[in-house]
Amino acid sequence: MKQYPRLIINTDKIRKNASVITELARNHDIDVYGVTKVSCGDEKVASAMLEGGVKGIGDSHTQNLKNLRKNGINAELMLLRTPMISEISDVIRYADVSLNSEIDIIRKLSEESLRQGKTHRIILMVEMGDLREGMTEEELFSSMEEILSLKGIEVVGIGMNLACFGGIVPTEKKVREFSDMVDKIEKKFNVKFGLVSGGNSANIPLLQNGKDCGRINHLRIGEGIVLGKETVEGKRIPGTDSDAFVIEAEIIELKKKRSVPAGIISRNAFGETPVFKDIGEIRRGILAIGRQDTVPGGLTPCDPYVEIIGSSSDHLIVNIKSDGYSTGDIMSFIPNYGALLAAFTSKYVIKEYV
Repeated sequence: MKQYPRLIINTDKIRKNASVITELARNHDIDVYGVTKVSCGDEKVASAMLEGGVKGIGDSHTQNLKNLRKNGINAELMLLRTPMISEISDVIRYADVSLNSEIDIIRKLSEESLRQGKTHRIILMVEMGDLREGMTEEELFSSMEEILSLKGIEVVGIGMNLACFGGIVPTEKKVREFSDMVDKIEKKFNVKFGLVSGGNSANIPLLQNGKDCGRINHLRIGEGIVLGKETVEGKRIPGTDSDAFVIEAEIIELKKKRSVPAGIISRNAFGETPVFKDIGEIRRGILAIGRQDTVPGGLTPCDPYVEIIGSSSDHLIVNIKSDGYSTGDIMSFIPNYGALLAAFTSKYVIKEYV
């Protein structure tokens, strides 16, 4: 008997999505690395991305890179998050290249590379307005000579990241500013960067609209592949599937109840004060899935006659506007990025591949 809740993973659709996006990028002479952090470094997801045409795999956790390598992924692996000093040894061991923005950490990478007898490649991240990771122009210029002189380290590229923390859109203007900075660094320090890593799924509209991508020749794409969406407006990318991942949950209670609780409303288990709209008596279903398993607000019911009302740590409450459901039946939902991330991370959600 199947167990629930489950996350259904369609590797054919992941492969198709990767193929659509890598072809779109190829038209601009841009290579794509597939990002697996939403799937906790799942090797089957990584394999599907690689079969779809991505050139390498990126992830934010060294544990995931280790698992990918041990599970047969032989492509180039990139650590997307600036390394922690506490994990430097594993960074050198499992990451072929890493994104960096701190000189102290780059020095540690140099020391550990020499200890392990390796040369570790790095991409220097620059701050372009999103206020997540990245060196300022002044910081980069003041430390570049030292970084280039460090043994065991090879600076192979420059990168930027937008539309993650600050939500800053990668416009043509931003791309020009970034490209101008790359040109300036190359000229001043007499270097040539093989990788100019210009962003993520938020860059896809630039590709779709045939905009100038400047010096960018590399993108790190996660959501665009796994969910078939760009991340500026959340629009579906033509030719991709948005249901490569489906969450299924079982109905454990189904009764007609009022739509507004009876009594004085105060804070719920999460410190929130819920608000309810009185729509009379409804057919109210409870499913065995909650905030410990996913982000309920990020789920879209596959059945248009089902509406999510709310959730607790282990229950999802829905309004069922049609007949045909019974206790023990299964409901399906399409997750957004946050809901998918939580479902993959939760040990209580069964993973099934189709």
